[in-house]
Amino acid sequence: MKPDFLKLLNSTTLIADGAMGTMLNARGVGFEKCFDELNITNPAVVAEVHREYIEAGAQIILANTFSANRFKLEKFGLHNQITQINQAGVELARRVAAASFKDVLIAGDIGPLGVRLAPFGRVQVEDARAAFAEQVKALSAAEVDLIVIETIADLYEAQAAVQAAKENSTCPVVVCITFTRDGRTILGDTPEKAARILAETGADVIGVNCSGGPAQLLRILGQMKQAAAQMRFWVKPNAGWPEQVSGRIMYPADPDYFGDYAVSFRAAGANIVGGCCGTTPRHIAAMRKALDTTPAPQVSSIRVVNQPEIQDIETEIEPPTQLAQKLNDGKFVIAVEMDPPRGLSTHKLLAGASLLAEAGADVIDVADSPMARMRMSAWAVCEILQRKANVETTLHFPTRGRNLLRVQGDLLAAHALGIRNVFVVMGDPTSIGDYPEAADNFDIVPSGLIKLIKQGFNTGVDHSGTSIGQPTNFFVGSALNLSPQDFSVEAKNIRRKLKSGVDFFLTQPIFDPQMAASFITRFTNEFGPLDKPILIGILPLFSTRHVNFLHHEVPGINIPEPIRMRMEKAGENSVSEGVRITAELVEQIRSWAHGIYIMPQFNRYDVAAEMIDAVNNRA
Repeated sequence: MKPDFLKLLNSTTLIADGAMGTMLNARGVGFEKCFDELNITNPAVVAEVHREYIEAGAQIILANTFSANRFKLEKFGLHNQITQINQAGVELARRVAAASFKDVLIAGDIGPLGVRLAPFGRVQVEDARAAFAEQVKALSAAEVDLIVIETIADLYEAQAAVQAAKENSTCPVVVCITFTRDGRTILGDTPEKAARILAETGADVIGVNCSGGPAQLLRILGQMKQAAAQMRFWVKPNAGWPEQVSGRIMYPADPDYFGDYAVSFRAAGANIVGGCCGTTPRHIAAMRKALDTTPAPQVSSIRVVNQPEIQDIETEIEPPTQLAQKLNDGKFVIAVEMDPPRGLSTHKLLAGASLLAEAGADVIDVADSPMARMRMSAWAVCEILQRKANVETTLHFPTRGRNLLRVQGDLLAAHALGIRNVFVVMGDPTSIGDYPEAADNFDIVPSGLIKLIKQGFNTGVDHSGTSIGQPTNFFVGSALNLSPQDFSVEAKNIRRKLKSGVDFFLTQPIFDPQMAASFITRFTNEFGPLDKPILIGILPLFSTRHVNFLHHEVPGINIPEPIRMRMEKAGENSVSEGVRITAELVEQIRSWAHGIYIMPQFNRYDVAAEMIDAVNNRA
């Protein structure tokens, strides 16, 4: 009979195995391959790795199932083989362990899903939990001795995984977080916060794996231990930070170094130690030898001084922005979009902004790299317009192309420059712009950024809960599609943004006010009032060619036939006719909208000014 995992932790420090991917790659399996599929297609190579770790002294073997979840297997067309791959991995590890005639525990290994979860991604928590549940059920049916959830960077994902494990298995559950070089998760959470949240999930063991080398993980272990002293801890560091040498990924930490740190981990309170990326059976053997030959201390010799995470927040309160005040006072607001210049000159930009301000524009919206074209920084343009043209601005703030560190740094920079209105959008993909090969990743979706600003920065803390010294005073807008192809999807997005704290909405250009009003009526009937100001997108038409392009080639824009016919009949007077049409549209939405958002095409700010005059003259 195998020993009880949790009872063993009361009397000894267990040794887990090391890296699987490193060992498979050393045997010629490329990193682009699906390692989990090898349980079926090449079990011998996986079995050889398990055997070497058992011979090195590992007491816990993780089945080769790290990426055997729905999302990752789907990339290889294997999502219909979740159960088969997971159970084959467990059975393979069990056969190797049985052949060794040693008491070895078999763990079902569950890694991250490889997708971003809400509120910082598109996958909902319940969908993630369902994906984890599929894998847990397969592993549990294969009778693993414990479930190990590891290399998770997002605490939302960790909670979903543990919940799925607890609901679908009676096995003990281990959950481990991974950290970046700065000692925080990729979403900015500290080891102390991670330990507290993981402890609350109901997991039996919590810990840290991957990340950096032993030195970093020893510090993190100490911080986590102080925050959740009652918990048992699992630690599996990488063999240092990897570097590329002659096309190969190399890890600097040698086995003897790991042996020394195994003793330190035990002294710091680790109940299970092992290795992650870059480690081999030699590292595990060194850890086994060090623990066996070094007496365990009676009292932990590691003491980590826990620094307070949140400092006193300065309470200086700034007045609301002019845009916020005008909307609050019931004024029909006029916003106009401007694009940053392609080069250094801002003369035309300033001239256009001055023209719009004199015509009666309440705020200038500055786009950020529209259509993924290289342009001057949008927040620099906002600062220039506010300082030199004396007009308030709204900064378009796309999440695409920014990681979480840059997002927060850019927000602080914008606030320091006096920019208070921000319009949060996903942004245009780089594939359509000047640099299609440029990085296009992002850590956070618009609803997540709204939450970060409204519930974080505007309360005086960053995403991780650390003080930023003084609360920001951002007035936050987001996009609203009043003519979506799928009402339920757009309604879900709206509700998510409302819950995050959005202050106002800007819509895409509309040409059918009745359809737009019908959307709002339907939303109100099903979910309650859409009680945030809405600025309706207005796009002045210039010519029949312009109309046909918008109608036939721009997604989301549908121009009714009567308007197309009017523009065609206008001939040489099409620009003036376009202004009249947009002024009429404004009159039709004035009773339920809170303002308009003019998008002048071809930098024709004179036409925008003419339209502002027409709108104001009809007021």
